[in-house]
Amino acid sequence: MPFSRSFLSEEQLLCSICLDVFDNPVSTPCGHSFCMTCIRHYWDTAKLCQCPLCKQSFKRKPDLHINRTLREITEQFKHMMANPGDPGGVGAAVEAEEEGKKPEPGHRPGYLLEEMKQRLSSRSKQTPNTDTNGTQLPVFARQLSLRRYTLSGAADAMKVPLCPKHHRNLELFCLSDLECICIECGQTEHQSHDIACAEKEWRSYKMKISTTETEIQEMTRERMQKVEEIKQSLVDVKLSEGEVQRSMQVFGALMASLERSQAELLEVTEMNRHSAEHQAELMIRELELEITEMRRRSAALAKLAQTDNFVTGLKGYSDVSTPMSKKDWTGVSLTCDLGTKAIYASVCQLLEQYKQELQKLPAVCLSVSANQSPLKSHPKVKRVQEYAVDVTLDSSTAHPRLLLSEDKKKVWCGERHQHVPNNRDRFDRVVCVLGREGFSGGRHYWEVEVDGKTDWDLGVASHSSNRKGKITVSPSNGYWFLSLRDKNNFAFRTEPSTALPLSLKPQKIGLFVDYEKGQVSFYNVDAKMHIYTFMDNFSETIYPFFSPCTNKTGKNDAPLVITPVQ
Repeated sequence: MPFSRSFLSEEQLLCSICLDVFDNPVSTPCGHSFCMTCIRHYWDTAKLCQCPLCKQSFKRKPDLHINRTLREITEQFKHMMANPGDPGGVGAAVEAEEEGKKPEPGHRPGYLLEEMKQRLSSRSKQTPNTDTNGTQLPVFARQLSLRRYTLSGAADAMKVPLCPKHHRNLELFCLSDLECICIECGQTEHQSHDIACAEKEWRSYKMKISTTETEIQEMTRERMQKVEEIKQSLVDVKLSEGEVQRSMQVFGALMASLERSQAELLEVTEMNRHSAEHQAELMIRELELEITEMRRRSAALAKLAQTDNFVTGLKGYSDVSTPMSKKDWTGVSLTCDLGTKAIYASVCQLLEQYKQELQKLPAVCLSVSANQSPLKSHPKVKRVQEYAVDVTLDSSTAHPRLLLSEDKKKVWCGERHQHVPNNRDRFDRVVCVLGREGFSGGRHYWEVEVDGKTDWDLGVASHSSNRKGKITVSPSNGYWFLSLRDKNNFAFRTEPSTALPLSLKPQKIGLFVDYEKGQVSFYNVDAKMHIYTFMDNFSETIYPFFSPCTNKTGKNDAPLVITPVQ
């Protein structure tokens, strides 16, 4: 090999895939060079995008561009090999070697140095306002044209990342696309964009970080104060529940004419309390999300302020400087009014004899004057207990596992099925039973003891409701009933179920039906409290409905007992 001892040897210009001198050489992002045809064929054949030498893998196939400098060197090398007799060519090197004039170690051959000087001097004579083709350079390129170059590339004060497309330094910043680019990018796809020096632009961005960070910290403090304000308001709402409990003790002693007012009070206060809690949870969640986002941005800005890498800094700042939704929380607050004042005023107008008890309630209840007597113009209103009926269980509808007492007033679930006729009216899958007495009009009331049970269902069912196989229990399917599950979970069976949070667990349930109004109401008998009322339209005979549920291996073996109404 004639160039084995020279500075520019054939081994330095060989493609490691085809083992021949480079033909249209390209460089991979890891810095190794190959023939364009060779590396493309290698990637297509291997179906794996990695460097054949260092085995570095790439997530996607890099865009390859011909290394023009390396191509010029390989072309000159091929020319010198083809014309060894040229002055300063390969022949001169061979002749010098044969005469024993070997180049000193670390020195380049004279012919190569002379040729490099000529090329570098010809480039230095070009005007700094034009490129190698004589084209006028833009302002941003002329600003960067005074950079010092060596034989191995630009001599930078710091290591600048390279453009993945053109393998040139990312020295510019595109203000239109907010990304760092190289000079060649600026002359091609970013030609019509606003472009500035990346390093200078980053210095101006760093001055904005402190101001933005201060603003975010101030907004964070404001929102944290608002969270504390809402939490305190929520505490006031919960303390107001004591007022409702005192009101219920008074209503429990009132005449039957107040039953509807009592039901309305519970519904309004429960609804308002749930609404307030739900509203508080939403506001707190929204504020906490804003606080989390602001803290994340504050931490990111603090970290960016410490970096001197303008490429990383500019990209990171673009991510955290996007506008945030700055909601004004100044006028936002939580309402603590449970909506009971209007109901108290109505009660005071109706019942003068309970004035002493009502004086313990809010001052709005005292607006009734001493000389008024609204009760004189109203007839006596019956209590719901005055509509009591004698209800017994219908054994012909009982599920085979249910056991009934002789007087048909108790029902509980046994361990195994009994041998009973499988008639049309009997439930065969759900452990329940209907009352013998049906209602096709009027008002009716009965009471059922549920003490000691963890699960039960009580209500009414229509005559045509399905009793075979799996039953979908809802008013649309002819079932209106209240349920208890797992000792504490009360719900009225709608689609979906309506959960009923009860502070006092009832030991005895009162059921009231007004057929003409389509009303089904449930009461806590011992506490004299209304639980829930459902309104619907009845078009056929309805029957009392009972389900003691399964005994759960003895945990729920207590019976449902129909008790006399006191």
